[in-house]
Amino acid sequence: MDMEGYVKRLLGEALITNEGEKWERIRKLANHTFHSESLKSMVPEMSSSVSMMLKNWKDYDGKEIDVFKEFGLLTTEVISRTAFGSSYLEGKDIFEMVAKLTALTVKNVNKIRFPGISMVFKSEDEVEAEKLERRVKYSVMELVKKRESLPNVELGDYGSDYLGQLVKIRHEFDVNKRITPEQMIDEIKVIYGAGHLTTTSLLAWCILLLATHEDWQEKAREKVKETFGFHAPNSDGIARLRTMNLIINECLRLYPPALTLTRKASKKVKLGNLILPQDTNIFIPIASLHHNSEIWGEDADLFKLERFARGIAKATKNNVAAFLPFGMGPRTCVGLNFTTNEAKIALSIILQRFKFVISSNYAHQPAQIFILTPKNGVKVILKAL
Repeated sequence: MDMEGYVKRLLGEALITNEGEKWERIRKLANHTFHSESLKSMVPEMSSSVSMMLKNWKDYDGKEIDVFKEFGLLTTEVISRTAFGSSYLEGKDIFEMVAKLTALTVKNVNKIRFPGISMVFKSEDEVEAEKLERRVKYSVMELVKKRESLPNVELGDYGSDYLGQLVKIRHEFDVNKRITPEQMIDEIKVIYGAGHLTTTSLLAWCILLLATHEDWQEKAREKVKETFGFHAPNSDGIARLRTMNLIINECLRLYPPALTLTRKASKKVKLGNLILPQDTNIFIPIASLHHNSEIWGEDADLFKLERFARGIAKATKNNVAAFLPFGMGPRTCVGLNFTTNEAKIALSIILQRFKFVISSNYAHQPAQIFILTPKNGVKVILKAL
């Protein structure tokens, strides 16, 4: 199995890779699942999951902890609860299998094998990847069967979570609008990446920046206390966390989840002084745009929250397309608000309960592992408040 085979096994035919009518159908479904009212209902679950994590952090008062590892566990908990509802424990098992499949893909993504060899001799990783794929498919279909046996399925009620919406579209009256079991499984695998990996890395990079800029950590803490006191965050307060918005935007600028983006010209188009023929693939270097000194100034590589104080347009000198942490236009990442809401909730509760500084054992090594990831983790020293 070559690089394309591993990636195909992981992503399949899902929202992130689909085009045309197939993409539009799933996009509408995802928009419905992650619209503003749905996100409001997720706030208590997110807050509860963060609080559970911080109970364990009390044991690390004055000690070192790798928050990247911690956030990996947290975001798996959150996405499994919100995507699978009451079936979240089984959802966690599925995500753990997808995590292993992701690790195998990362390990083998740059390996080149001679044509024909993988047809005869399969590596241990290839055998393991095939087993994981079969187990994920079986587990998802078992959950689907349970949803299909719920009391109100005749009324089209398969549950309001993401799984329920997927099962519902699988049973559309119009056969042409249905999705196959394979497509449903692919969507669930991709939501692991969109709802888990991205948020994990965003939180880790935010903690790193606040640990190394203690003045802004304190300002953020003051604003959180002004908004919530020592109570759990609520959806209205989250919308008012202006300083937190600045922190997240600057973090996403310095450490965007995706370093590059590709788009295809559906028709002949003029782009600046260039004429691009139809079907031209366009490569967008997000990281380069985010660190371009002509757009952001000579301090483009520095953590400077003031640059976003008057909005993205002012920050980019009216070049809003220069800030693309989640893409832009119709294909903007559907998990944008989900990820940023979860990040605001987690950071708020952490700031209420802990101060943190960077550990002397921290080694800075951003790495592209599907998304921009702290390869050595993010190690900080905690101090309980």
